[in-house]
Amino acid sequence: MAKQKSDPNYKIIAENRRARFDYAIEDDIECGIVLSGSEVKSLRENSSNIAESYAAVEEGELWLVNSYIAPYTRAMFPHEERRRRKLLVSRKELARLWNETQRKGMTIVPLVMYFNHKGMVKLKIGIAKGKKTHDKRETEAKRDWNRQKQRLLKERG
Repeated sequence: MAKQKSDPNYKIIAENRRARFDYAIEDDIECGIVLSGSEVKSLRENSSNIAESYAAVEEGELWLVNSYIAPYTRAMFPHEERRRRKLLVSRKELARLWNETQRKGMTIVPLVMYFNHKGMVKLKIGIAKGKKTHDKRETEAKRDWNRQKQRLLKERG
């Protein structure tokens, strides 16, 4: 992903920062998203939220549920802010996602929504397992220790 950040068209729209704290992400997939014109215009103005949303496989299709895209004020035909949006993945990936979510505790969580190098809106979703409270504490302790280790190395060097 570092290679894409140097691209002038690449732009992060919304990021789900809580996802990596609340879930153990096993795998991630880039997928397209079906949007209306006013939704794309609104996203270009950076007004969206995917923090409390999730993805679900229903009737052979992948849907993004409860994502928020602010209304575009100058739109002639405005969009619904929290409507379900269809996600575009290959049949093979869809079958794999469905199989993964049938396992106990697995869910599909949106991680990042962004414009790719072609200017298309993409969504990175992760197949995740919910963390328990002690797992979250352990992750936080590791992060703190790594931070402290870096400080100690910086002081010595």
